[in-house]
Amino acid sequence: MKQQATDDERALLALISRSPEPVAMSSLFPELNPAGDIREGHPEHDAWVERQIAWYGVTVSLHEKGLVEVVHPADGSRPDLVVVSDAGNRTLAGT
Repeated sequence: MKQQATDDERALLALISRSPEPVAMSSLFPELNPAGDIREGHPEHDAWVERQIAWYGVTVSLHEKGLVEVVHPADGSRPDLVVVSDAGNRTLAGT
């Protein structure tokens, strides 16, 4: 049975698919969870940080489900760069 993608997985996958080049998934977090005026000491700071950390779990899930493909492995100076896999494209298409 095909595993369904969560809303968060679909959101990140959609952003990856729009990138003209392989992309570090974490570079898309600001678009998914913008900080705005939230700085340390702000009442919503802790919740914002927890959400940022949760996005890393989404990246792991996309990889485990085979929805992204690492095309340039991390090399110590940058994280993995990924593209949407065929399975990811099918997920985005709803097939």
